[in-house]
Amino acid sequence: MEMKSNMKGRSFISIHDFTADEINYILEIGKQLKTMQKRGVSHRYLAGKTLGMIFQKSSTRTRVAFEVGMYQLGGHALFLNPRDIQLGRGETIKDTARVLGRMLDGIMIRTFDHEEVVELAEWSGIPVINGLTDLLHPTQVIGDLMTIQENKGRIKGLKLAYIGDGNNMAHSLLFGGAKTGMDVVIAAPEGLGPDAGILELARQDAESTGAILTVVQDPAEAVQGADILYTDVWASMGQEENAAEKEALFKDYQINQQLLQQAKPDAIVLHCLPAKRGKEITDEVMDGPQSRVFDEAENRLHAHKAIMTVLM
Repeated sequence: MEMKSNMKGRSFISIHDFTADEINYILEIGKQLKTMQKRGVSHRYLAGKTLGMIFQKSSTRTRVAFEVGMYQLGGHALFLNPRDIQLGRGETIKDTARVLGRMLDGIMIRTFDHEEVVELAEWSGIPVINGLTDLLHPTQVIGDLMTIQENKGRIKGLKLAYIGDGNNMAHSLLFGGAKTGMDVVIAAPEGLGPDAGILELARQDAESTGAILTVVQDPAEAVQGADILYTDVWASMGQEENAAEKEALFKDYQINQQLLQQAKPDAIVLHCLPAKRGKEITDEVMDGPQSRVFDEAENRLHAHKAIMTVLM
């Protein structure tokens, strides 16, 4: 596989930072890397490279995908436990960034405050990958778009209905849809929709691709004609103390068989995981024939490998 990336050395903080062509290129690389891995073809594009992984928030899929992905690409992933490093406590992010930048080839960070990722990228001098913040979750959406493309043969012109909290997932899906020409409708209770600034930026991105981005309050309205139904937990990581309050507000925002039947007959269902089964999604749907949740989870591996390959 020939790499023609002009993205070497760049950070992956938001899908908004990349052109539509660049996002499509990352998706194509992910598809090729997945094919190579399935066929047992060696693809050690990052031999001798090191990735530092900083986790201020715990993780299953993100950690495994980056660690295994780096191994399969011939590199080494270094898990940096927040208890073991001084980031933002005994040492400024700026100083930590400048040190890590001299020792590593890339940094993946999963944290609460989005500005920490921005500052790390500003001072490290090496690619920084946003593995999740309270504002955005861009690496997840690359895996999501791969899954949609695999199942539908295209992304442009499709409609994705996101049912739930206007959180980091909703924000990154808006950017993902805007860049690929996929309509995205967010269904959330009043006052719990996506950030207005993010929505405006995504709509500006969508002007060149024709994607239509809307926010509604009625889930049934959102899923009309939808090719993809998407949901996430109602209380994001770090908001667990508000879980009961959120449950009351979101009780009508569950993806169940009744809601799924109002979408297109061949609609697929996605969830970024972990799922609160019986809350935002039922067992019947998550384990049902239209669910692609576990294909989507696997595609995190191939998506993350693509991101690392083109950046590092």
